[in-house]
Amino acid sequence: MSSGEPNLDEFFVEKKRARNPLVPLGALVTAGVLTAGLISFRQGNSQLGQMLMRARVVVQGATVALMVGTAFYYGDNPWRPS
Repeated sequence: MSSGEPNLDEFFVEKKRARNPLVPLGALVTAGVLTAGLISFRQGNSQLGQMLMRARVVVQGATVALMVGTAFYYGDNPWRPS
């Protein structure tokens, strides 16, 4: 390995899930809202399906913002020189 690549043993020392348990929860909520929206569309309730798709975008954006905020807060950049 070159010196610019992160060492996997050091990279996975602390589990990410323990650091921020809300990210997996956000992913599950996003998947749940997506599933409910697709079921609504399939049943012909397009108004509810559209509302759920908009809710999915909001929840997905919040999850991504949480991931970026956590990375910024903890300073997770494995490619940054020490």
